[in-house]
Amino acid sequence: MKLVRYGNPGKEKPGLIDAEGRLRDLSAVVPDIGPGQLGDAALAKLRKLKADKLPLVRGKPRFGAPVAGIGKFIAIGLNYSDHAAETGSPIPKEPIVFMKATSCIQGANDPVMLPKGSVKSDWEVELGVVIGTRARYVSQKAALDHVAGYCVVNDVSEREFQLERGPQWDKGKGCDTFGPIGPWLVTRDEVENPQKLKLWLDLNGRRVQDGSTKTMIFGVAKLVSYVSQFMTLEPGDVITTGTPPGVGLGMKPPVFLKKGDVMTLGIEGLGEQRQLVVPFKL
Repeated sequence: MKLVRYGNPGKEKPGLIDAEGRLRDLSAVVPDIGPGQLGDAALAKLRKLKADKLPLVRGKPRFGAPVAGIGKFIAIGLNYSDHAAETGSPIPKEPIVFMKATSCIQGANDPVMLPKGSVKSDWEVELGVVIGTRARYVSQKAALDHVAGYCVVNDVSEREFQLERGPQWDKGKGCDTFGPIGPWLVTRDEVENPQKLKLWLDLNGRRVQDGSTKTMIFGVAKLVSYVSQFMTLEPGDVITTGTPPGVGLGMKPPVFLKKGDVMTLGIEGLGEQRQLVVPFKL
């Protein structure tokens, strides 16, 4: 299934994308797409629905983040060897874990706002993993059983804030609008192998990132298991799993986002995003 939340910010309704790519309303079935709708039993009930009997949503409404009530937005750094090389960083021996503020989460096609004082804002297409059932000290073998599904994430980053303003990355990762998620959540039964997905990002129509999740240093199962050793993963938590090469920081000379730029990005089978870069505004 492709599950979505559509409508104006703060007033999103639950929906799904049917086999013909049309948006269907789920408001009469579930209150939202949130932690309570992500477990295996809840998803199984949704799968039994006859999509063609659900109300058809006309027009082209905005898509919000496909999951409501995200408790933790966990990110993994330098998880592709070629991306580590382009940034001049060593290959990590263990996953690098940091947090993105949940206040940065937005819809897939909402504008990305340059933060006040930004001089090095950058892009990162990433595979997002949505937790469906509580995971605490889970084995790598059992890890994917705790996954509800997958989505596209743009891990937008301000490199000066991240790398030149102290040793912690979080301050460059959680600025408002720096967490576009979606457009939809694709349930794990439709993703045969999360380590065989192509992902890409274009800046102003030019392909800058073109990679595959097969080149991850630490795969999805390893990441879910690893993170669960340090914190309990709850339904609705999102892990964004690192980016392939092609970020602005790694270019010679470096290229950073500016007002009017357009980022388009996507992952095979998981949909596409488009964001216009806009200046800071309170």
